[in-house]
Amino acid sequence: MNDLAGSWRVKVGADEETSAVFEPALAHPTGALFICAHGAGGHINDQRALAASEQLRRRGLQVVRFNFLYREKKSSAPDPMPRLKQCYVAVAEHVRRIVKPQMLILGGRSMGGRVASMLAADSYPCDGLLLLAYPLHPAGRPEKLRDAHLEQIQVPVLCFNGTRDALCQRDLMDQAIGRLSDRWTMHWLEGADHSFHVLKSSGRTDEDVLAEVGEACRAWVGRAVGS
Repeated sequence: MNDLAGSWRVKVGADEETSAVFEPALAHPTGALFICAHGAGGHINDQRALAASEQLRRRGLQVVRFNFLYREKKSSAPDPMPRLKQCYVAVAEHVRRIVKPQMLILGGRSMGGRVASMLAADSYPCDGLLLLAYPLHPAGRPEKLRDAHLEQIQVPVLCFNGTRDALCQRDLMDQAIGRLSDRWTMHWLEGADHSFHVLKSSGRTDEDVLAEVGEACRAWVGRAVGS
């Protein structure tokens, strides 16, 4: 399957394309493939997504990264949600056709994870969701929650947020997932912000945080998704 590794062009709709890249596992493969979508201000080679992807690959996951169409066109303004979902589905269908993974995990960073969660809530077929810094609300606007669709998700979810995340107030997230079943696994990263950055005074490094993400994800894949 490593011969599929590298850059792809993925058709979206009738007359558009976007960039994607397939990266094989760096350890014994778990059979899981994670489609990692970037955040609103990110892109296919976003350093935060790259660092997280490497940690997951070290733990046996294959990773596909891609550009949403607005980033492919060098725009900084995110597309409307239907267009974001259309692009994500096009990449996911390309992955199914070309790679044929044993387990397909959707997700991504911030907005990218939100798009994946909305697809899962719409019953788009996948084996799990991996959400990195889910944006529960806009910064400074905790009253504007993005949680209405969460209870419609029927697959296992692993969600990472930092305890200093300005887009995910902890008590509000606990309330939002409190009504959900045990499908949702919430993992709080102590001292981390929305970018999974920690202060030097915490005694930890950003690499430590990402290693924690990788270890928790490996355990979750074996337990929740792989069961």
